[in-house]
Amino acid sequence: MSVMMENNEFKPKIVGFCCNWCSYAGADLAGISRFKQPPYMRIIRVPCSGRVNPVFVVRAFQRGADGVLVAGCHPGDCHYATGNYFTRRRFLVFKRLLEYVGYEPGRFKARWISGAEGQKFADNTKEMTETIKALGPNLRFKKFKESK
Repeated sequence: MSVMMENNEFKPKIVGFCCNWCSYAGADLAGISRFKQPPYMRIIRVPCSGRVNPVFVVRAFQRGADGVLVAGCHPGDCHYATGNYFTRRRFLVFKRLLEYVGYEPGRFKARWISGAEGQKFADNTKEMTETIKALGPNLRFKKFKESK
């Protein structure tokens, strides 16, 4: 679940599913280059963004994530040829589904970040953190967590 600091400042929990070949390398470059970014994203390295099942995103929300980012290679640059095309199509529909069931649009994002775009990764992390802080904690699954 999300954490509140002593001064009641909201510290969001953001899960980032990053493609091994591009986005994870972009995150690594952002860290190596020491670009300023908030420390709230927990990165899960996946072989390809096309391997991220929407169930993984729902599970992240169920387990207390306030936001989820799926990051992959730019369309046309996928190491596995077409994985990011599947991602684009799958998560366009999935994002609409999340909005339909009551999630705020800013809680889930899919982005294309290459291994050379460390600054873009840092900027997306900042943008997502600001959006999630404005939305507040994810309370959608609160009853589900309390019933276990």
